[in-house]
Amino acid sequence: MADYKSREEKRNAQKSSKKKTKKKKGSIFKKILITILVIGVAGLLFGGGLFAYYASQAPELNEEDFVDPITTELLDVNGDVFAKIGAENREFVPYDEIPPMVENAVLAIEDNRFYEHQGVDFFRLMGAVLANITEGFGAEGASTLTQQVIKQSVLTPEKSLERKAQEAWLAYQLEQDYEKEEIFEMYVNKIYYSDSIYGIRTASEYYFDADLADLQLHQAALLAGLPQRPNAYNPYENPELAKERRDIVLRQMHNHGKISEEEMTQAIETDITDGLVDRSEGSGNPRQQLAAEESKYDAFVDVVLDELESLEDVNPYEDGLTINTTLNPEAQTVVENTLNDGSIQFPADMNGMISQAGVTLLDTQTGAIRAIGGGRGYGDEVKRGYNFATDINRQPGSAIKPLLDYAPAIEYLDWSTAHTLVDEPYEYSDGFAPNNYDGQFKGPMTMRDALADSRNITAIKAYMEVGQEQGTQFLRDLGWNFETKACGDVLCESAAIGGEPRTNTLEMAGAYAAFGNNGVYNEPYSVTSIEFRDGSSMELESESEVVMKDSTAYMMADMLKDVLASGATGELAQVNGLPLAGKSGTTNYTADQLRDGNIPSNGAPDSWFAGFTTQYTAAVWLGYEDDQDVNYLSPQDRWVSQYIFRDIMSGVHEGIETPDFEKPESVVEVEIEKGTSPVQLASEYTPSDQKSVELFIRGTEPTSVSEEYVIPDLQAPSNLLAAYNDENGIIQLTWDHSQDENDNREVEFEVLVSIDGGEERELAVTGQNGLNIEQVQEGSTYTFTVTAIADEERSSSANTNIEIVRSEDDDQNEDEDNEQENEENAEDQNENQEEQNPEDENNENGNNEGNNGEGNNGQGDGQNQNGGQEGGNGDTGGQDGEDTGGDDNPDEPAEGASEGDNSDNEQ
Repeated sequence: MADYKSREEKRNAQKSSKKKTKKKKGSIFKKILITILVIGVAGLLFGGGLFAYYASQAPELNEEDFVDPITTELLDVNGDVFAKIGAENREFVPYDEIPPMVENAVLAIEDNRFYEHQGVDFFRLMGAVLANITEGFGAEGASTLTQQVIKQSVLTPEKSLERKAQEAWLAYQLEQDYEKEEIFEMYVNKIYYSDSIYGIRTASEYYFDADLADLQLHQAALLAGLPQRPNAYNPYENPELAKERRDIVLRQMHNHGKISEEEMTQAIETDITDGLVDRSEGSGNPRQQLAAEESKYDAFVDVVLDELESLEDVNPYEDGLTINTTLNPEAQTVVENTLNDGSIQFPADMNGMISQAGVTLLDTQTGAIRAIGGGRGYGDEVKRGYNFATDINRQPGSAIKPLLDYAPAIEYLDWSTAHTLVDEPYEYSDGFAPNNYDGQFKGPMTMRDALADSRNITAIKAYMEVGQEQGTQFLRDLGWNFETKACGDVLCESAAIGGEPRTNTLEMAGAYAAFGNNGVYNEPYSVTSIEFRDGSSMELESESEVVMKDSTAYMMADMLKDVLASGATGELAQVNGLPLAGKSGTTNYTADQLRDGNIPSNGAPDSWFAGFTTQYTAAVWLGYEDDQDVNYLSPQDRWVSQYIFRDIMSGVHEGIETPDFEKPESVVEVEIEKGTSPVQLASEYTPSDQKSVELFIRGTEPTSVSEEYVIPDLQAPSNLLAAYNDENGIIQLTWDHSQDENDNREVEFEVLVSIDGGEERELAVTGQNGLNIEQVQEGSTYTFTVTAIADEERSSSANTNIEIVRSEDDDQNEDEDNEQENEENAEDQNENQEEQNPEDENNENGNNEGNNGEGNNGQGDGQNQNGGQEGGNGDTGGQDGEDTGGDDNPDEPAEGASEGDNSDNEQ
């Protein structure tokens, strides 16, 4: 025990002891408090530091982050939507077009304090923190609309403290940069509504076929409740859950004073299917009908997207564009049916692999792409797959000849379609000897015939005579994009027959269309205009260029029509009644490919046909995606490209008037004589099979006339015969006449007659080889003269005569009549003589003899009056003092027949 000197000292000591004890108790409390405060401050500092750290790691906000990918619509020439493309199926709605009822429904269930916070709602946050502590992290969300926009636009959906910190920080930043209305607009356009639907306007149309302004309260509440669990609350999938969620939204709207109790009750009592679009099976409106990448015509969509990629500041996957295209849906259907309906049997290799085809169909006058055939079954399984119309890169074969060889020859050398080329053995500059498809050489021939028969040698000669530089540039001007390597800046000699450059159906069709468009090349295009979300638009125009004279274009079109004529290389592509021009093309394997691939020498990797009318131009390619080994086309397989072309052109021209190609003033038609070099006009004597109507550039047509064929003198008739038919009293006159094969003149025959040596008179001029003469006088001799006449030329004459003998009965009766008449005359004369000289009998007798002679003369005169020639004979007989009315000469035939005098018929 301590020893104190006094009681007071003891008290003081006790007081001091008490004070020390009290000080100890306060220190502990302070320490606890300080510790808590330190920990709290440290926690705050740590949390703040951690938040600051997480925030510093957050991505920067860019305006592009909040541009929602809106579905782009593609419209055909009729203004109908045929495809929707884009990352998401979304139709944008601006804030000022969102009805207050819809906004109230969304805010009531998602963020009632939206217009009060600065991106983060701390009241909701505290509630969420407590829930997460008691129930586990992620049990309850406290995200505002602003935070949801950040989550949808910038961050991943991961649930972590780091992401939540970054979300809060970025939400605050977003609130500083944008107005509340803009943020709300972002939210309702960005949010997902199940069934591949994005944005509240798209959802309104999909679920209720209604614009937002036309929605009823219960419908707006349904849409507002969907985003929390879109698939679970889908009214088609789970109508009961959808109704529960809808009713919660309605109650929240009432709790926040946005609707009355009566409105709430009425909406809750409304069936969930009220106004809902029927999308059940068989309804014609299946679910996900408006899903992204919806398209009927995927091959055409490919071309549109390729074209849009070349435009700056245009993104069809995100910008929500309206694209007006050149698609003709009827033509596209024809193309796809031709490739897929089984009407054409596509070749297959020995392993069963079926060949493919690509097609481009253009408007000849504008270059507008009307249809694309990407291949058999294109787009069935893979979107934007290998498009055999545009993605191929194949040799063109003989389809290049009009473009590289013959058109430049007309353009630069003024060749006519009758220009003579010699098909003969030929060597390239490197010594290689090309051949023709048939292994033959046909000698001199016109350019027209050389093209129709697809001769290789003549095409090479044309290209080389034009000049490789000019020919190469001519092809580039027709839209072909290629590089030259092997022969410097020009295409090699082998290009003249399709060895290079490689191409596709789009380039091929574009080039051929220039022939049908008077020499104007239009770059093929599929888009006419673009409409943007803000109402602005962009008009797109195809580039047009005059690449050849109208004379060149027309003359090529005219020659290419002959390619489709019967017997020509393109005859199977012809459509009856359609003025159609075109050219086939077949490519070859190299010797190494034939050997290594075990391919027959007549196997081909590619078959082409390109052609046009004044309405449409089409290019067709046929082959295999893999053209090696067993994948080759046989000679019979190659015709399939022509079948495809024929069926497509027949289908797209059905019901429309298609005029023929119109000859320009710069071209003249001239009838020439084949085989003349330089070309000469056909003469009037040129045989028809040696004449040809050909085309010339005005001012270059020939003026000299061929003298190859000279017409000999007109030959006289031969084998002139006259025969008398006594039954009908007709002389039948016949003759032959031969005409020189080079003499095409029309021949007529002049027929003259002379009777009993009298004056000749014309009976007839006839084109026949015979004549019948009626009203014939028996007893007379007819002499006939026949002369051939052509134009103003007369031949030598052929002559014949025939004596028409009287029948025996007629002669006897006539003799009896004459004898009786003579007796009567004699008696009368004797009586008169006796009266005048009754005493001189001798004198009487002498006078009687003389009178008898005169009587005969009188008788003869009577016969002449009655019978013409017989009267003449009587005349002669009377003069001779002899009776000529006796019997027929027994040495003459009963019926007159005489072989004509043909002494003038010698040739």
